[in-house]
Amino acid sequence: MTADAPAPEADFDRHNAKMAKKKASRDKIMASKQGEKGLVIVHTGTGKGKSSSGFGMILRCIAHGMPSAVVQFIKGAWDTGERRLIEQNFPDLCQFHAMGEGFTWETQDKARDIAAARKGWDKAKELIRDPNIRMVLLDEINIALRYEYLPLEEVLTFLREEKPEMTHVVLTGRNAAPELIEQADLVTEMTLVKHPFRGGIKAQAGVEF
Repeated sequence: MTADAPAPEADFDRHNAKMAKKKASRDKIMASKQGEKGLVIVHTGTGKGKSSSGFGMILRCIAHGMPSAVVQFIKGAWDTGERRLIEQNFPDLCQFHAMGEGFTWETQDKARDIAAARKGWDKAKELIRDPNIRMVLLDEINIALRYEYLPLEEVLTFLREEKPEMTHVVLTGRNAAPELIEQADLVTEMTLVKHPFRGGIKAQAGVEF
């Protein structure tokens, strides 16, 4: 048989049989998954895409007509595409609260950073407690926790004891605390393989913000 010749009919039969077996197995697994609950979701790691993934979930909520909210702990001073899109087109479905003032090396004022983080966390608690809001994105809160702008145990206790049963909370930012990872329902770690910044390329609209 030449390289361009079609595969023998037996190959297609084996493939179809394999896929049928796989589908039956997947259907059995899916049939056993009937529960629903509000999830604590963590996106962390050194790779790009943590906030982007969180905003992707927010847009899914918007598409389903599910009220949602965003609290930005670090990037609040940035004019981002996500913020423009949500505030200009979906303010009735998604509240957007930009509470941060930039990264800590930009403000160079720890007391100011702590005050901004506390203000953001107070707003986050208010939004999470609202049973009408189905998802709250806490963008870059892991950075605020890492620098101890917020007490980690306070955040963990609130999520464990006060989050409504069906509310999803997404926490993004690198260096998520091990305790947060342990408590979360879904954790994804973005791994850095290659980044144009190392080659002298600056952050660009549509890619980074």
